Amino acid sequence: MTQAKISFIGAGNMASSIIGGLVQKGFGAGQITATDTYQPTLDKVADSFPVVTTSDNAAAAVRADVIVLAVKPQVMEQVCSDLRPHLAHKPLIISIAAGIDIRSLDAWLGNDLAIVRCMPNTPALVQTGASGLFANERTSDEQKAIAQEIMEAVGIVQWTASEDLIDSVIAVSGSGPAYYFLMMEAMIDAGVAQGLSRENATELTLQTALGAAKLAKDSDVDVIELRRRVSSPNGTTERAIQSFEENKLRDVVSKAMDACAERSREMARELGAQ
Repeated sequence: MTQAKISFIGAGNMASSIIGGLVQKGFGAGQITATDTYQPTLDKVADSFPVVTTSDNAAAAVRADVIVLAVKPQVMEQVCSDLRPHLAHKPLIISIAAGIDIRSLDAWLGNDLAIVRCMPNTPALVQTGASGLFANERTSDEQKAIAQEIMEAVGIVQWTASEDLIDSVIAVSGSGPAYYFLMMEAMIDAGVAQGLSRENATELTLQTALGAAKLAKDSDVDVIELRRRVSSPNGTTERAIQSFEENKLRDVVSKAMDACAERSREMARELGAQ
């Protein structure tokens, strides 16, 4: 890993966060190249890290042992097609685009490449991300280890047993932060409606979310037991939980996550190779 040259095709927020995580962990900034078509984005990366920046995707690809595809799904086909003539050295490809499957990447990139499909999430911006990964059969154990180390620079990594489970990763962690933000928004609004100032309601809600996540992460028991321990019989928490259950919160969450996973599958059909 320490010898690998990594090129990021696309230098937006997610790519920048991964670059920052790698540099923070001691990876040589001079071995990292970032490309983008928008000069202010490149300038922002260059101001933050002493990496190589360029608008020339081909030049970045030729020098890379690992190429991280960090462009929008809608432009992935064109970007990959343009890169195809410059991949004879068979670099490892890591794609962090939602809704673009390995079959499509293979068709657009050619050259029988090792490809890892990755679904990170936005907490990677603060090095607290959760990424799901799947590798095609041409990816060696060493390449899998490199992909894992790159993504661990911004959080935890979980490998899936099949590519279709990446849709489930998207439903759980890829889109998951937005679910919690919506819950926070609802709790803040409810606190304000009960008389708290918005500042107080916001601080209490955010700290509670942070504390609950840390407690669950660090605990040696599962979240079911943690919830039980907070819910004293006939107490205030139990009454709130009963209301959630009576209003079928679990069904609401399940339907939302099913809709999320289905949209990922739709995107693969809409944007993928025909």
